[in-house]
Amino acid sequence: MTEFQDKARAAETALRDVFPPTPLQRNAHLSERYGADIWLKREDLSPVRSYKLRGAFNAMSKHPQADLFVAASAGNHAQGVAFMCKQLGKRGMIFMPVTTPQQKIQKTRMFGGDQIEIRLIGDYFDDCLKAAQAFCETEGGHFLSPFDDDDVIVGQASVAVEIEDQLGRAPDHLVVPVGGGGLGAGLLGYFGNDSLYTFVEPAGGACLRAALEAGKPVRLPKVNTFADGAAVARIGERPFQRLKDVGLANTLTINEDRLCTTILEMLNVEGIVLEPAGALSVDALKDLGRSIAGRTVVCITSGGNFDFERLPEVKERALRYSGVKKYFILRLPQRPGALRDFLNYLGPDDDIARFEYLKKSARNFGSVLIGIETSDPANFDRLFRALDENGFTYQDITEDETVANFVI
Repeated sequence: MTEFQDKARAAETALRDVFPPTPLQRNAHLSERYGADIWLKREDLSPVRSYKLRGAFNAMSKHPQADLFVAASAGNHAQGVAFMCKQLGKRGMIFMPVTTPQQKIQKTRMFGGDQIEIRLIGDYFDDCLKAAQAFCETEGGHFLSPFDDDDVIVGQASVAVEIEDQLGRAPDHLVVPVGGGGLGAGLLGYFGNDSLYTFVEPAGGACLRAALEAGKPVRLPKVNTFADGAAVARIGERPFQRLKDVGLANTLTINEDRLCTTILEMLNVEGIVLEPAGALSVDALKDLGRSIAGRTVVCITSGGNFDFERLPEVKERALRYSGVKKYFILRLPQRPGALRDFLNYLGPDDDIARFEYLKKSARNFGSVLIGIETSDPANFDRLFRALDENGFTYQDITEDETVANFVI
């Protein structure tokens, strides 16, 4: 056993004073779909509904003399630090983006109570990181990185220890979500070459892929914060040292709209609540497909801190990605019966989800924003063909991000 494995096992043993192992559950639905033996490592069922508690616990336990811990987090690391501050009787100063979902802010306050103070700074994680580090320089305190810390990486590796004990061996294939890289570095550090790996990132925050292409950690010019638990502009230096040789072929980037279809499926079919970052590994199975047939595959469901106020957005994005909901601008003549003529071309499964008169664009014509939801994407082919044949002028704006963001 390597020194890293020894440390990970020691961290896992110490964690048992805080919470029991998270379940490793075989998923029959996914196993049947992909012809594989698929297991979910349910980190969404930890006390703070993510794996981040592990790294926070291990790193904080290595600094018993520290009275004040300072953290920067988009939500899950914050909850882990807050939980441990209350458990250990330490003070915490936690910097979070202003854009953090309210559910994560409220849970952080609940876990930390009077032991912590939360400061909302900037729109992105990196804004908070700079603020937290500046606070430590001027006010003191021990900075606790969410991923770029050797003790945090060892703590996250306790996930691997539990998987090995629960499965009885290393899995054939591990599907791992990546934000700053701490979890991936921990799993790779523990299992080494005993497993195959797929490291999964949201398309709007693929900092590992960018680092692999550049040969070093680089900062993404912009980050999409939808998958906030993995929306990191620059992978950590320490995690990258362990991940630098994984190869681009073992990474995947996931479209955030497609990710929404998996969030809904896991909720509606399995009754499992996953945040966007927590659903990355399950969504990646769509790309892996039959290549994993016959293998024992473990997907890390890394977090379940989902704000249900986001559910309408998730459903909307899933419907649009699946092709069963479209928006278009229709130019209608200003005469009696014009709208009725249009409605006659709708099929029995076509529902008007939105109808808004935009403006009179000419003396005899006006523009209407229409949202149509249907049961099969093919229904739109029939509808648009009918509109073309009958002289209607329209513009499909569903995939036009600029126009859609402005009018939808």
